[in-house]
Amino acid sequence: MNYVTDDYLNNYLRTVQPHYDGVLGEIEKESRAADVPIIPHETARLLSVLLTLKKPKNILEIGTAVGFSSGLMTRYLEEGGTVTTIDRFEVMLKDARKNIKRMGLEDKIKILEGDAADILPELSGPYDVIFLDAAKGQYSAFLPHCIRLLNIGGLLIVDDVLQGGDIAKTRFAVPRRQRTIHKRLKNFLWDISHTDVLTSSIVPIGDGLAVCVKVKEPNSPIEFSNKESKDE
Repeated sequence: MNYVTDDYLNNYLRTVQPHYDGVLGEIEKESRAADVPIIPHETARLLSVLLTLKKPKNILEIGTAVGFSSGLMTRYLEEGGTVTTIDRFEVMLKDARKNIKRMGLEDKIKILEGDAADILPELSGPYDVIFLDAAKGQYSAFLPHCIRLLNIGGLLIVDDVLQGGDIAKTRFAVPRRQRTIHKRLKNFLWDISHTDVLTSSIVPIGDGLAVCVKVKEPNSPIEFSNKESKDE
C-alpha cells in the first residue's frame, strides 16, 4: 500500500502507539506479516478514538477483507450493538468468517455477501457509523446510499482517499491506467466537501482518511455535481 506520510514517521507512530491485545492483535500481526490489506495501525488508532467518542449502536462496514476492522469496531459498540459488513470476495470472506469465529464475535458481526452496489439499496438502516473501505472507484456511487442510511450526527469514515498522494497531482502526472480512479476519487472528495448535508475533513494518515458527520437530511434526492478540479 502507498502511504501519504513518510515511512520514518509511519514507523514511529506504529512504535509509539500500543498494539491491540488478544486475538484481534494476533490477526493484525498475522495479516501484516502476510501482506494482507488491512487498515494501517495508525489509521486503526484514529478509528478507535472516533468510535470511543461516538459510542455507536449500529455500524455498517463496506469492505470486510479478513475481518480485522470489523473486530476492532465491535470493541466500541454500545451494549447490544452490531456491525454489519459487506463483501463480495469469497477468498476474503473465508478468512473473515474464520477470524470472526476466533474472536468469538459471531453474535456481533453480520456478514452480507455480495456486491455493495446491489445490497446498499436494499438496506434501511439507520446506522450511527458507516466505514467505507471498498473499491475506490465506486465511492461516489455508494455515497448517496451512505448519506441515506446514516443517522443525523452519524459518522461516515472513508479509507484510502488520497491515492498515495497522487490525488493532489494533475491527471496528466498520473499513469494512464490510474486516471479513471484518480478522476473518481477527486469527484468524491469534492462531493463530500461541498454538500451541506455533511461536514467533512480529509486527514493525511495512512493513504488518507475522510471523516464526515451527517448534519442534516437532504431536502431532496441528492444529485452530486461530479464537478472536476481545475486541472481536469
